[in-house]
Amino acid sequence: MAIQVHELSLRFLKGIQYDLGDQIRRASRSIPSNLAEGMGKLSTNKEKASFVRNALGSNDEVLFNLEFMKDSSLLPKEDYDNLTREYTICGKQLYCLLQSLNKPATSG
Repeated sequence: MAIQVHELSLRFLKGIQYDLGDQIRRASRSIPSNLAEGMGKLSTNKEKASFVRNALGSNDEVLFNLEFMKDSSLLPKEDYDNLTREYTICGKQLYCLLQSLNKPATSG
């Protein structure tokens, strides 16, 4: 999805590419980057949950920027609908992952 956002942002006018385009590109890349960093470390679930929370925050940032671009007529409705649907699913998955990391460990 980050690649889709990146390619979409390159279609913006130059002034918007350097402002709003850069913002949404960074936020979209931050989601998988936080997951890779958090899950790649040999750390506790509490520490991993922190990275997942950061990824969830970036996901919400992407959703906000998509809405802003749609409302500003910078983003076609079809692109908005497709990306919003995907990032909403991503947010739900991140939330479920966060919940599973926050569950107390059970002894078998």
